[in-house]
Amino acid sequence: MDKTLHIFNPGHDLALATDIDNFTPPHAARALRASLDYIPALWAKDGDVVLVGDIAHARRTFTRLSQQVAKYRRWHEPEVEFIEERQLRDYAFTRINPWGWDRALAYSLRRHGVDEGLLPKAEVLQRVREESHRRTAMHLLAQIGISEAFECSTLNTIHDLIYKYNKVVAKAPWSSSGRGIRFLDDTLDEHTQGWLRNTLRHQGTVMIEPLYNKVMDFGMEFYRHPDGKVEYLGLSLFQTVNGAYTGNLLVTETVKRDILSRYISLDDLDAFTSAACDYLGANLSYTGPFGIDMMALEGRRLALAEINLRRTMGHVALAISPLDDDIRRVMHIETGNIYKLKIRMR
Repeated sequence: MDKTLHIFNPGHDLALATDIDNFTPPHAARALRASLDYIPALWAKDGDVVLVGDIAHARRTFTRLSQQVAKYRRWHEPEVEFIEERQLRDYAFTRINPWGWDRALAYSLRRHGVDEGLLPKAEVLQRVREESHRRTAMHLLAQIGISEAFECSTLNTIHDLIYKYNKVVAKAPWSSSGRGIRFLDDTLDEHTQGWLRNTLRHQGTVMIEPLYNKVMDFGMEFYRHPDGKVEYLGLSLFQTVNGAYTGNLLVTETVKRDILSRYISLDDLDAFTSAACDYLGANLSYTGPFGIDMMALEGRRLALAEINLRRTMGHVALAISPLDDDIRRVMHIETGNIYKLKIRMR
C-alpha cells in the first residue's frame, strides 16, 4: 500500500545555511513546528502519516481547522495518522514528503530508524542546497530581465553597487522569513559591515539587489516533476510584518488575478510564469513544490524577490482556498510562544 510520511520542518532554510547534521533550529522555528506540525495533513491522502510532536494536540487542532474550512468550501478531512518520532522505526513508508529536504532532516530521520533507501543521498542533498542558493534567482533574472541581482564576494564590490544604485538590499545566500536581509545605503554603520563580513565568511557571498519602489508583495506556487516539467499551481497573496510571514488571502484564482491587475500587467505576469517554468524545468534537478516571491513595482512593473525550493505557506493557502469567487477569507498565523493558524472573514 502506498503510504507517504509528511513532515513540517520550518527550520529548513536555516538548516541549509548551517549545513551540518546536528542542526538545532532557533527557538522561533522550533515553536512554529511544535504548534503547526499537523498542517501537512491538509494535502495528505487518506492513509498517509504525518510526523508530529504531540498526537493529541495535532488531532485536536487539525480537526478544528478542518471544521473551519468546511464552512466555506467542499472539504473532505483526510484520514491521516499522526505519529511521533519514537514510532518512526515501526512504520513502513513508500516515500517521504517534507517541507524541504536538508542534511539535518535526513540525519534525524536516519537516527530514528527510517529506511536509508527512502532518504536522499548526500549528493542529492548537496544539489538541493546549491540550487536553493539565491543565485538561482539571479540566473533566472539574467534570462528574463525584469529586475537585477548581483552576487558579491567582497565588501568593495558591495560598496561599488551602493555607489551605483544609492540604496540596495543585501541578502544572505540562504535565509528565511525576513532573516538574513539588510537595507544598505552610503551610511553603512559598523554593525552592518560586521554582518556583511560575517555572511561573506560563513556563506561565501552576499546577494545585492537595487532597492525598488515596491507597491505590493505576492507569490507564485509551482511543482517540478521528476521528468523536469514545471507545473504552475497558483498565486499567493500574502502579508508580512517586518519581513516575517503572517498570513494569506484565501480567495479564488480569479479574484487574486483581479486584485493583481490593479498593480501589474497580467500579460507580463503570464509571460514571466511561462518563462520561469521553461527555465527552471531545464536548469534544476530539484523535484517537488517550490515558490517564487515577487514584487509589484511603481509603473506596473514586476520584480523577482526570491525562489524558495521547498513548500511554502502559499501552498498551504492553495489547499484550503474557497471555490466560490464571492467567498473571501484570510489565513492568519498568530505569533507568540504558541503559533495558531486561524481562518477569519476578510
